[in-house]
Formats: sequence, structure tokens, C-alpha cells
Amino acid sequence: MTKNTPPSAASPCHPRITADLRQRVLSAAQLKTRGVSVAEAAARCGGDGPWQQPLPGVYVLHPEPPTGEERLRAALLYAGRPPASGRRSVPAQPGPEADPESGYGEAMITGLAALALHGFTTAPPPAPADAVDVLVPRTRRLRSVGYVRLVRSAGTPRAEQLRGLPVAPAERALADAIAGLGDPLAVRGLLIEAVRGGHCEPAVVVRELSRAKLLGRPQVVAAVDSFLAEGRALAEGRLYDLVRTYDLPEPLWNVELRLPGGPLLGGVDAYWPEQAVAVELDTRAPRRGGPGNGRYREEHEARWSACAARREHLERLGITVVHLTPRKLRDAGEQQAVVVRTALMAAADREPAAQVMVLPR
Repeated sequence: MTKNTPPSAASPCHPRITADLRQRVLSAAQLKTRGVSVAEAAARCGGDGPWQQPLPGVYVLHPEPPTGEERLRAALLYAGRPPASGRRSVPAQPGPEADPESGYGEAMITGLAALALHGFTTAPPPAPADAVDVLVPRTRRLRSVGYVRLVRSAGTPRAEQLRGLPVAPAERALADAIAGLGDPLAVRGLLIEAVRGGHCEPAVVVRELSRAKLLGRPQVVAAVDSFLAEGRALAEGRLYDLVRTYDLPEPLWNVELRLPGGPLLGGVDAYWPEQAVAVELDTRAPRRGGPGNGRYREEHEARWSACAARREHLERLGITVVHLTPRKLRDAGEQQAVVVRTALMAAADREPAAQVMVLPR
């Protein structure tokens, strides 16, 4: 049989072409399990053969230009093939629907291509000439080739399964995408959409940007303030909705507390003076160690310490401080309403709080 001989559907050496994209893009190892040797696969990719080889060890089983999804699958098969040395790399955290037979190994799509899969409108699907970022453990000895650009990481996050593909979480994909962008407007657009679209919380994104040492870049600095302001405004809107949706008593909004004749105690997002209960939106990044911008880490630690000291001071005065995170307000509003209502009801069983002045913030 020559390379131009039409493949037989019954022949074990010629996999049947189906509508299933996973069967239209296969690695050399997957073809071998189907009875097709590397030599035969290479022969069928030559000249006007019916197959093509877009990346080393990866074959597309039709002659038409690969679709966008086929390019992504090919990139994953290239990056996910087992290490030649046989040495184990740092285990990735596969998503809950990961398919061990996929051949993708520890690789996952990240960067702009991942954001497009997450539904970002400001990250259009990659064009045929665009590079595709693939996240792999740092110990992999593969190199970037063709349109595949490898992004190495000491620890890989838990992949999400989108359209049957392992994809980095939105906040990690966002940081990897921003690392390759120099346009402040493009950076700002991605950050704003991350919040408005509900893809990820600002604090988590800031943590990822810090991990990637991106907070000191001018194009990022120019966008972060707008991004954080957008995130806080959305969180405040969720808090307003929480009070009204679950029929909580109307609080005083955005006020400063002060001891009579004394210093300011700090601002809170909502305050019920009769019950001495305050709600504070916790929009700070999680307190975790790791690499990042040194000045940012110092400022971040200082904010944590100041917030903790303020909360302790208010509680010593008999004021209950309820911390609500934007994510919990978004994902568990009813539960957070119960937390606030419980704090208000418990006020009757506490000692009266110290008298404080309430001022507009």
C-alpha cells in the first residue's frame, strides 16, 4: 500500500477518521497502540499524504488546516509526552474530569488561549499564526517549538477541564498572559474583565501577579489601581444586595468610627450602631509567602498588621467585626447573610459596647 492509497476503515493500521477531535489529533505513542508505526505515520505525512505533522511526535489525521481546537490538542500532546529520561517530574494537580488516556500528562493550556477558553472576550481565540502557551513543570526538558511556547513553573496549579482540555485557572492564565503583554490598555482590559466577568477575585489576581514578579512592571502598575477599584465597587454592590435581598436591617454605609475626643478607629463598610456590629469587606490578597515584588510584600504585610490591630481594638471596645470576602458574597450570599444576622441577634447577650462616634467616610 502506498501513501496515496485511501485508508481502509477496517484496517488496524489506519485509524478511522471521526468527528471526535480527540481521534483526529494523536501522538506517536497513541498511534503505536493503534498499530501505526512512526515510519508509517511519517510516510503518510509526506508530499500530498492524507496526514500532517504540525509538531514533533504529533499527527493530525486529515490534510485540511488544523482547527483552533486541534492546534490546542496538538500543543498539549507535544508538551505532555512522557519525559525521555523516565525521571518523574513534580506532579501536577489534574482537574476533576482529567482523562489519564488523553496523553496530555501534566501539561495545561495557559495565557491568552486559556483566557479565551474561560470566556474572556478581550482574549480572542488564537489565530493560526499565534503562539499557544502551555504550562509544564519546571523539570521538563522539552523546549518551545513551532507555535508552542512552554511556560515552566516550580509548582503547577490544579487544572480545570474546559471543552475537554486541561486549562490553567483563570488567575494563573491571566498572570501568564500579562507576562507577555507590553500594552497597558490590553493589560487593563484583561484585568477589568476578570473582575466584571466574575472569573476571579482581585485579591487572588494580585497574589498571582506578585508570584510572577509582575507588580513592578509599568504596564501593570498603570492598570492595577483601576482593577482594584473596580473589584471593590463590585464587592460593595454585592454587600448592598445582600442586605436588601435577605431583609437585614439597614446599616450606616461606609463610615468611620472614632472614640469621643480620641483618635479614629478606622473605616468600616457597614455599621449597625444599636447592635455595635460592623462589616468589613476583606479585599486584601491572601496572606501567603512566596516570591514577588519586595516593596509590595512589605506593604502587604503592613496592611495585614494594621487591619489585624484595628479589628482587635474594635473588639476590645465591644464591637463585633464581621469580615466578608468578595468571593463568599458572590458564591454563598445566603450563608453570609446568616452570619451577619447571627451577629446582630447575639448583640442582646453581650455587654454594651463602648460609645463611639460615627462619621461619614
